[in-house]
Amino acid sequence: MEDYLQGCRAALQESRPLHVVLGNEACDLDSMVSALALAFYLAKTTETEEVFVPVLNIKRSELPLRGDNVFFLQKSHIPESLLIFRDEIDLHALHQAGQLTLILVDHHVLPKSDSALEETVAEVLDHRPIEQRHCPPCHISVELVGSCATLVTERILQGAPEILDRQTAALLHGTIILDCVNMDLKVGKATPKDSRYVEKLEALFPDLPERNDIFDSLQKAKFDVSGLTTEQMLRKDQKTICRQGIKVAISAIYMDLEAFLQRSGLIADLHAFCQAHNCDVLVAMTIFFNTHNEPVRQLAIFCPHAALRMMICGVLECSHSPSLKLTPAPSTHPNLQAYLQGNTQVSRKKLLPLLQEALSAYSDSVKIPSGQPETEGVCREQADKDLDRAGSSLVPGLSQDEEEPPLPPTPMNSLVDECPLDQGLPKLSAEAIFEKCSQISLSQSTAASLSQK
Repeated sequence: MEDYLQGCRAALQESRPLHVVLGNEACDLDSMVSALALAFYLAKTTETEEVFVPVLNIKRSELPLRGDNVFFLQKSHIPESLLIFRDEIDLHALHQAGQLTLILVDHHVLPKSDSALEETVAEVLDHRPIEQRHCPPCHISVELVGSCATLVTERILQGAPEILDRQTAALLHGTIILDCVNMDLKVGKATPKDSRYVEKLEALFPDLPERNDIFDSLQKAKFDVSGLTTEQMLRKDQKTICRQGIKVAISAIYMDLEAFLQRSGLIADLHAFCQAHNCDVLVAMTIFFNTHNEPVRQLAIFCPHAALRMMICGVLECSHSPSLKLTPAPSTHPNLQAYLQGNTQVSRKKLLPLLQEALSAYSDSVKIPSGQPETEGVCREQADKDLDRAGSSLVPGLSQDEEEPPLPPTPMNSLVDECPLDQGLPKLSAEAIFEKCSQISLSQSTAASLSQK
């Protein structure tokens, strides 16, 4: 794989037609590995001089936000320097020069910013339901399986099994296992085809890691934020709401609030984040498990405008439906209010309507502080840009917690209302997994109490 990827980078320096295998804008592990493996297969099996290049559909600077991607590349001995990112290749210039052919993998809808490239799409390989209104007119292969890497594995084993080396097999094997939640039948994500191709890979390469080991290590890496800057931690799992000209960023952070508040230069970083993202308020919901394996949620509200901060804190403190059961936590930082959240069942998804209520109440009582956007139109314009990147949200100003973090954004077709895949093959984000574990922990505690009685 390394030799192939080195050749791909060299090909970028030449003025020649390219077949670009492009993953989705989320660039999760499935998208990344599917693009790498499919491009590798196409390059090895072509009978012409055509060049096939995998492109990760994010900026290089955004890769650290995908801890599982970084971990798996290191474990597979693939240097990040060999990868090609979206900001390192001008697809539109290649198209204008008549030198671009696109193969879409793990998505089939291009965002509006790439709509001009649709006529270059020659093939689609995806595992989501087709959007007839947006799908490009080309050869389309779609099957509703748990992982797109399963379909890539099938293509390789049916077309040219001799080109499959252990390194590529390990990438595909681990990706399918992570996507299908360790092939757990109770979760219902894995299909018979997913299971069959995991078994085929294990039969071909008996020394592949144990399923539990690779799943646990990838899950741990997905939640790990130890190597991230404060700005990266806030962007890793961020959602945004806008109401009456006020913009609020809500970030899920997977660590203890006390440790977060002790980060060096925190307040300067929070100020810089709000300025860079044009936010009036930043809400951080920290999420972790304590030493007794019990779920813990905490909140931090950062806002330089005292009246706005007090309004938001007041609404959250007084809420009864749902009740957050907030207890103020010590904080020496100015413009920041911290809380312990007694009701761990209130997820970020349930917090968003309360924040909207607070923004509406504030807008009805005062004007936006000087120096901030004063009209709803300004904020709406920015919100529309954010939503265009992430697809279409089901409720204006809200995003689905069940989906992957919107930075990098989830492909448009993953956010379709009432998607048939929602019931059969649910996507599990860090937030969704935490909420499920929290429910299980609560039910176990209740059962234990009843048995003692």
